[in-house]
Amino acid sequence: MNFPSQADIKEAHRRIQPFIHNTPILSSEAINKIAGAELFFKCENFQKVGAFKARGAANAVSKLTDEFKKNGVATHSSGNHAAALARAAKVAGIPSYIVMPSNAPEIKKKAVKGYGGEIIECEPNLIARETTLQEVVEKTGATFIHPYDNRDVVEGQATCALEMWEAGIDFDTIMTPVGGGGLLGGTALATHYISPKTKVIAGEPEGADDAYRSFQAKELIPMKSPNTIADGLLTSLGKINFEIILEHVDDILTVSDEEIVEAMRLIYERMKIVIEPSCAVPLAALLKNKERFAGQKVGIILSGGNVDLAKLPFK
Repeated sequence: MNFPSQADIKEAHRRIQPFIHNTPILSSEAINKIAGAELFFKCENFQKVGAFKARGAANAVSKLTDEFKKNGVATHSSGNHAAALARAAKVAGIPSYIVMPSNAPEIKKKAVKGYGGEIIECEPNLIARETTLQEVVEKTGATFIHPYDNRDVVEGQATCALEMWEAGIDFDTIMTPVGGGGLLGGTALATHYISPKTKVIAGEPEGADDAYRSFQAKELIPMKSPNTIADGLLTSLGKINFEIILEHVDDILTVSDEEIVEAMRLIYERMKIVIEPSCAVPLAALLKNKERFAGQKVGIILSGGNVDLAKLPFK
């Protein structure tokens, strides 16, 4: 597999500059004290569309030729990639067709509609998503942009870690959540090029632990009926990302939904910022394995902030 190079990632960053925020890196003394480490949170919850997905979608759409652009773009997504692609298409002045499972969070459907995307609903399983998408592509001639198993998308997601390294912090470890693996794969590549000694570690929910199991078995094991509060991580790991992860990721740590909610609450209480459950997974993994990170400088990517406020998991 021909992975994006360091030059490709830098070029992607230049390409998408007009369409994204260079998000802030925040820290919390209170959380550092609890963690026994120095944590730096890269706040992609403040990104356009409220998630890192804006990066990959903007890069993939920007790289399309006029020939491919004319019939628009299509994807299947239950969440942030759906909104990100609809927005990237709107900026490019082309239509977008988004296949979404019927149980996708209302906030994410609203975002897609707000960016002018056309939503096509389907049953909430991968087979229904893929067959419905196939019908949409055949009918419209739109270009399919996969939420994570797409080289241009991974290249765009890698720009998040690139910005972290440009901030001049000497990270011992960088952590991300893992679902489809686009953010983890991109982060691992950027970090490998810039600071090969830095470890890259992912957090994953126990109820959707296909990346963990695939990583241990060294073969891709798809997720059957995932069940976790982290709705952004319900997808199975992508093939491209699995290859990158095997080469450049040091470990994948799993956490329970209770641990995710606890970490999420900590960020709300101590940092006063809105994050979605998927976002809290790496912090939960760090807090569960404190001895492993003791005294380190750890970068954590807060992947997004699109949470349904009516369904906050706090009592």
